[in-house]
Parts: sequence; C-alpha cells; structure tokens
Amino acid sequence: MKFLGSHVSSSGGVENAPLNAKKIGAKAFALFTKNQRQWNAKPLTEKSIEEFKKSCVQLNFSPDYILPHDSYLINLGNPEEEGLFKSRESFLDEMKRCEQLGLKLLNFHPGNHKKLISEEECMDIIAESINITLSKTSGVCAVIENTAGQGTSLGYKFEHLAYIIEKVEDKNRIGVCLDTCHTFASGYDIRTEDTYNKTMDSFEKIVGFKYLKGAHINDSKSKLGSRVDRHNSIGKGELGIDTFKFIMKDPRFDNIPLILETIDDSIWADEIRLLYSFAE
Repeated sequence: MKFLGSHVSSSGGVENAPLNAKKIGAKAFALFTKNQRQWNAKPLTEKSIEEFKKSCVQLNFSPDYILPHDSYLINLGNPEEEGLFKSRESFLDEMKRCEQLGLKLLNFHPGNHKKLISEEECMDIIAESINITLSKTSGVCAVIENTAGQGTSLGYKFEHLAYIIEKVEDKNRIGVCLDTCHTFASGYDIRTEDTYNKTMDSFEKIVGFKYLKGAHINDSKSKLGSRVDRHNSIGKGELGIDTFKFIMKDPRFDNIPLILETIDDSIWADEIRLLYSFAE
C-alpha cells in the first residue's frame, strides 16, 4: 500500500502539521520540527508535543509514515571544526525532538566537503557524525537523502550512500530517502520503463532496498545529469508522468512515506489524487 503526502507547514507549532496534512488528503507527511534556517530554536513545549501526538492518533497518521526533515544549515561532513560542532549539536537536537514527538525517522542531506577535503574524508566525517548522534539517542532512524550533487554536496551517487551506511555501526538505525528529482539530476535516468528498472536494479545492488525508508516525489526543472536541484510539479518537468506511474506500481515503494516537495502547494491535493490513481 502506498502512503502519500507532502512536506506541510508547521507554522504556529508542530501540532499544526497533521491538520495541514489532513486538509490535502495525505496519508503521510513531512515537517520541520524547528525553524530550518536557524541554528537555535526554543524547545518543544509539553503542550505542543501532546497536541501533535493526539492529532496524529485522531487523524490516523502513524509515525511510520511521518518523515521530518532536519535544518538546511546542518553539514555533518563539514571539514571546519566550528561548523562541524554546530552541525552535530543541531542534528542531535533534531533527533531528540523526534524522540519527544514519538517519531521514528529523521531525513537529512549527508553533507558537503566545501573543496577543503576529499569526498572520502568527508564521508568518513559524515559517518562519524551519525554514529555519535545515534549513540546519544534511541528509536529514531537516520535517513540519508540522495542529492542532486549541486556544489560540493555528497550523496549524488548510490556508492556514496553505501559507503556511509557501511561505516554506520547500528545498521538498524540507518536508512535512505530517494528523491526522484535528485536521482534524475544526478545522472540516473528513470523516465522509461527500461531506464527506471536499470536505475532501481543499480540501487538494489549498491545500497539495497532494505534501507529504503522514504521517498521524495518530485518532477525536475533540471535536465538529466545537470547536478542542479530544481523541483517541479508532477508531470510538468523533465521527468514527465511515466516515472511516477512506475513508482506507484512498484511494490518496493509500499509502506514507506512518499512525500511531495513540488513547487505549487495549491495543487498538492490534486497531485496526491493523481498519484493514487496510478496505483489503481
């Protein structure tokens, strides 16, 4: 069974996110548990935590299908000491917020080397950052998102994801979120049945679908292999509509949160209905 939703607003408090998800007919959702563009944020209040949990139960949102996203400022592979310290502290705070909310997943971009160290050195630091955080928390899985490879960001190759996972000590608390736009922009073609199958077979061989914990369902404004991260509405970009039909009929994407991050939130409900129609 497919569980679709979008990255909804938590403006006014995290307790508003489930309500916003319900309005668009979602069965899953993503959210920020704090301001994604600031290092520091006020702690979650007991009232917000309890109202969030209560709303999730009342509106039938299972923690299995809620995929919070961490701050955009965090770089777990930062080669500079101060930046790495702040990133690790912030990531730990994000993990603890997920614990407080009873959530099981935390989606994050792996990090970037800033042209100061090699890709391998950066990935070693990322894995170390994950291990440190997992040792100080419990119950929440760290979910690495593949990237478009823009700038010096890592995670644009399946081999990057596999390398980091290999160095994470607790394999039960590490996973992957595949973003369709990022996958395409980083050079993996998923537009035809043949290229889709080849890409997914490659993911299975290099990473393994056992690590797939979620997906971001986005069309792409950018061309194949451009390594430029620009999302578009479903069927209105370079990917076209067939890619999303393949995903909705692929049982390997069952029972995980499938999250829209498309550019027009006014049509999210329509996009969700359209995607569900492909699964029928």
